Amino acid sequence: MDEIGTIIGEKPDKAAQIEGLVFAAVLIDPEGRIAELNYAAEMLLSRSEKRLLGKTVASKIDILDDRVLAHLNEPESPLVARDVGLRVNDQESRVNLTISPLASHPGWRIMTLSDTGRDDGSNEREAEVASSGAPSILAHEIRNPLAAIRGAAQLASRKLEPKDRGLAKVITDEVDRIARLIDRMQQLGGSTREELASTNLHEAIRSALATVRAAGTEGVEITEEFDPSLPPVLANRDALEQVVMNLVSNACDALRASEQANPAVIVRTRFVSGFAFSAVHDGKAVKLPIEITVTDNGPGIDEALRDHVFEPFVTTKKSGQGLGLALVRKLVRDMHGRIAHERDTRLDLTHFRMHLALAGDGEQT
Repeated sequence: MDEIGTIIGEKPDKAAQIEGLVFAAVLIDPEGRIAELNYAAEMLLSRSEKRLLGKTVASKIDILDDRVLAHLNEPESPLVARDVGLRVNDQESRVNLTISPLASHPGWRIMTLSDTGRDDGSNEREAEVASSGAPSILAHEIRNPLAAIRGAAQLASRKLEPKDRGLAKVITDEVDRIARLIDRMQQLGGSTREELASTNLHEAIRSALATVRAAGTEGVEITEEFDPSLPPVLANRDALEQVVMNLVSNACDALRASEQANPAVIVRTRFVSGFAFSAVHDGKAVKLPIEITVTDNGPGIDEALRDHVFEPFVTTKKSGQGLGLALVRKLVRDMHGRIAHERDTRLDLTHFRMHLALAGDGEQT
């Protein structure tokens, strides 16, 4: 067997296995210093191994949780922490974190970091299936009796006195409203995905913003801050436009409802060279370096709802149906991307950040 064949046939050693992980792994010595880290850790922390080796974890990894920081002083104690704040390049995100002491080497530990959008456990998948499938099942059960109600109302209106026909119209109008809601529920619960292709990001965003502006922004200033050098992304053009329209329209609605002084929405694009998220598609990790952020200066979503904004039927609008952001999440995931909500309490800004892959990465054939 030639040399290449030998390499392919060999079992990867432990170092190669750790290097190949899609989540960050950091080896910590007994003095709390960074002794080694894998490529995913360099990407997550936006720092090269050369700049991190020999430095203490507390000085180089900006963990925004005092309990985790205190735990770093307990080298023999394991830790599993979810939804921990992490700041990289002045951008805050949420990660899941573990610290595992090495029994064979007292004082040595392995710390892992993974963004909260990368949980691939079966429980989460089952919950997602349940949350997306339930609306579709419910829509199917409602549609037939709804059609019967509408037909009966139309038939009754022909026999009613003119002064009473308004009541029948109320019935048909409400049935039509529910039918539109059902259409959105079925779209949310659908399992089919639109074809993905190389897409000009800024053309899609500008098309979406033109639609929002045509509908009326009522004093809300919408600003574009685009990186013109960005390459095409892997997306479905219609789905991408729908996502941007939903996010910007929601921001405008929230600003108008709050009567915010100088209401403003910023749509920003950039290439994230270091702090890059990943998704798993067809069994391999796909980098998501293209970031689209929709930011508004409104009061933000109620704190009690912030962890549930992408769930069906969760809304802060008086007349809202609570399906808009759930549909946004589905469309983004169908494009192998991810989306997250953040509230910057220091600057009083609300961010919705979407990350997509470059065209060619995970592209359908």
